[in-house]
Amino acid sequence: MSEWLLTLGIAIIWGSSSLFAAIALDHVETAVVPAAQLFFGICTLVWFPSARVKIDRADIPRVMLIGLIWMALPFFLYAKAQETTSASVTGMINGGIPVMTVFVTAIFVRSMPTARRIFAVAIGFAGIALVSFSSVGDSATATTKGVVFLLIALVCYAVGTNVIWSLQVKYGALAAIFWGQLFALVYLLPISIPAVAHSEFHWGAIASLMEMGMFGTGIGYALYGVLVARAGPIRGAIGLFLTPIVATFNGIIFRNDSVRLFAFIGMAIVVVGAVLTSQPESTTTE
Repeated sequence: MSEWLLTLGIAIIWGSSSLFAAIALDHVETAVVPAAQLFFGICTLVWFPSARVKIDRADIPRVMLIGLIWMALPFFLYAKAQETTSASVTGMINGGIPVMTVFVTAIFVRSMPTARRIFAVAIGFAGIALVSFSSVGDSATATTKGVVFLLIALVCYAVGTNVIWSLQVKYGALAAIFWGQLFALVYLLPISIPAVAHSEFHWGAIASLMEMGMFGTGIGYALYGVLVARAGPIRGAIGLFLTPIVATFNGIIFRNDSVRLFAFIGMAIVVVGAVLTSQPESTTTE
């Protein structure tokens, strides 16, 4: 029961990120959103002893790279995309992270995936394409620029996952994420500080940014680490598959997003592809 509660909590936390980003963007400049998200995330993770593990000097360049490609750049791209893309479509496309990660990992390890996994990746990409192409053209739903930003962010997450993996094994998940967030915040400060002057103070925006940081980039990662430790990576990934569903219904209910039928179908295909790509490869023994 506790594992399912963790799964549901993770799905709600990460699935709500696009909704809270949309609320914040109604009142603050785009560059403020990722920086505030990182700031509140750092303020949360610093309370976890496992996050404060010291990083060896030799690993600092990789941590700096993680801060750039796994946090600063995709966080900014997501906020930029949501200027012209609804929270629902953002969440739908975000569900393709597991699919994109499998594809990029195959390139990193220079190993051809099995036919079953290639088929699963193809299904996931088909779903992403259906969501993207069915949403573009409706100015109230998405623009080509916004979708492109989201797709670039997916690639960033996939590449960053491969870079951070060895650091997570060595130092633990929270430590790698915490130090990466610190560098990411440093990268974003030059554009976020001037943007604060052009933003409107609004308690709803502040609360949304705090939720994104404290829960989305703080507690959410801690809960995910606990879930994976208890249930394993396959069961732990279920929460990730539920996030686009949560994001879609949040957008429809709280933002009055209009979502086309083909986008709904594409979201379902993305979830199926993500589930299939995350299944362990079957092994045969002689």
